Amino acid sequence: MDDERVTIDRGRYDAVIFDLDGVVTQTAAVHAAAWKRLFDAYLEERAARAPAGAGGAGSGAPDPALRPFDREADYARYVDGKPRYDGVRDFLASRSIELPIGDPSDPPDRETVCGLGNRKNAFFNAEVREHGVKTFPSTIALIHELRDAGVKVGLMSSSKNTAMVLDVTGTTDLFEVRVDGVVAAEVGLPGKPDPAMYLEAARRMGVEPARAVVVEDALSGVEAGRRGGFALVIGVDRLGQAEALRAAGADVVVDDLAEVNVTG
Repeated sequence: MDDERVTIDRGRYDAVIFDLDGVVTQTAAVHAAAWKRLFDAYLEERAARAPAGAGGAGSGAPDPALRPFDREADYARYVDGKPRYDGVRDFLASRSIELPIGDPSDPPDRETVCGLGNRKNAFFNAEVREHGVKTFPSTIALIHELRDAGVKVGLMSSSKNTAMVLDVTGTTDLFEVRVDGVVAAEVGLPGKPDPAMYLEAARRMGVEPARAVVVEDALSGVEAGRRGGFALVIGVDRLGQAEALRAAGADVVVDDLAEVNVTG
């Protein structure tokens, strides 16, 4: 946590745009579990198919590229905050694995980037249906403070499951504007770390980035806020990566949004 509390002053900022997973909702852990379930199973499948003597089954020398997915390091570096298919592609590339992109309609058992992404989505949806989703109380309290002060509140999420998560948590009506993975696909917006989705949210809210705040927990999202020219980028450190958030472009890093004041 930085030494001073963060202040959002109505005189300086017209809007605050929140990321969803890990900032508003406690879904980052659900996503991380779904990614690990996907990649561990897939890497085991590849290891079983590898010929003897090539670091595969029976070789006695496991291929380091097929080691299990690290729920902290790999999640933060390759998939956190990114559109689902980008996360699949980037993680596989980190292990020197290249697959055909495929098509978003690919079934979950198809060995393509889209097929694996759809398998991950099925794991995530099953977890949400079975166990539900919790919000961060401090974030919800901050959103109400902002609205009471006349500051516009928007939501940006790479996820195509955003509407479902908001409905489950009863938070749909908290946001004036929502730009999510469905919107991005409809209008052709690239995902984080490109700032396009945050810029689109600001445009739809009728505010300039220079008068808006981005709140993010993902390295890719913090970078997007910085590249988009937003007035203030608040990094929320959920994974013990405060320095990495600052290096990615966060102006200030907090452990929890209870550390943020609203004035004006």
